[in-house]
Amino acid sequence: MQSQASTMHLENQHRAPAWGAVFALSFGAFALVASEFLPVSLLTPIARDLHITEGQAGQGISVAGAFALVTSLFITAIAGRIDRKTILLTFTGIMIASGTLVALSPNYTTFMVARALVGIAIGGFWSMSAATAMRLVPLANVPQALAIVNGGNALATVIAAPLGSFLGSIIGWRGAFFFIVPVAALVFVWQAISLPPLKAVQRDEPGKVLTLLTRPVVALGMAAVSLFFMGQFSLFTYLRPFLETITRVDASSLSLILLLIGLAGFLGTTLIGKLIKKSVYKALVVSPFIMAAIALLLVSFGGGKATATVLLGFWGLIGTSAPVAWWTWLSRTLPNDVEGGGGLMVAVVQLAVTSGAITGGLLYDHVGYQATFGASAVMLVASCVLAVLTSRASSRE
Repeated sequence: MQSQASTMHLENQHRAPAWGAVFALSFGAFALVASEFLPVSLLTPIARDLHITEGQAGQGISVAGAFALVTSLFITAIAGRIDRKTILLTFTGIMIASGTLVALSPNYTTFMVARALVGIAIGGFWSMSAATAMRLVPLANVPQALAIVNGGNALATVIAAPLGSFLGSIIGWRGAFFFIVPVAALVFVWQAISLPPLKAVQRDEPGKVLTLLTRPVVALGMAAVSLFFMGQFSLFTYLRPFLETITRVDASSLSLILLLIGLAGFLGTTLIGKLIKKSVYKALVVSPFIMAAIALLLVSFGGGKATATVLLGFWGLIGTSAPVAWWTWLSRTLPNDVEGGGGLMVAVVQLAVTSGAITGGLLYDHVGYQATFGASAVMLVASCVLAVLTSRASSRE
């Protein structure tokens, strides 16, 4: 049987880079991430309209994450030999259905079912994004393609929350969710036109993806990426209360700082593709180390508005672009099983983000922000150390 890597090599050898398709994937990533995090700025009106608590409304994010995790582990086995273009279009269709169902939800149960649907789309899309990008461009352009796809993610983090709040105030929370539907429909048309046929090149059995962890380089790498996202989100999740109570910024300054973080992250994703072409492991080691230093500097100097703003700008620049390096690492470490590895990566990241947010919150509530930021630094340094060990394991293999 022809390997996935050799099949992709043969595909790319006779095809010019399909940048239109890459940007279609990026636009799809934007729509998905925007859909995932829209509830953040709309919890109050959702709760009021559906007669539930804000905590229950917030579970709309949790259920999406849970279904994304499960989907990411089993999607390659479920998809079987189906053309990957068809699968990606199906996920976009599910996103359209989710947005429509949320907008028309008569009750909490329907709302949660709709949010579960978008979780399925998220888990499936991100599991296949790296493998798809590899098949659309020559090998030398893979880091740039992955950066473009992740750029859609970065752009969504910049505007999703403020856009949801703005639209919610004008057309209501249901209208804000339905706003994603025509965007997703445009994504569907763009992908249908630009994506070439992408025949499945392998079939995995359910649960086979976990056997990838028997390779030391994969086990160490996944541990490193897990600690990276845990460290990142144990701090990032609680930036707002930190800025409001410690830095003492007002509402307008808070919005500007959050916007700066997002814009810096978007800039980072446009630059990192070129930087990791030759040395992906250097990026994997240096990124968490710098972020750990920023976390500690925020503890000492975060009370100053200008200092905190500069530090968080660098946090956004590095933190948002670092996942591009990890996806590039995945494409180089598992060239024969990028889909399975992508599913495993998505599951690890989803688990890490949730664990990091829970850990950071417990420390913030019961000890203080210093403990939260300190724990973030420890996890990021541990990720740095594991990235070094991953590099050595890769050299031995």
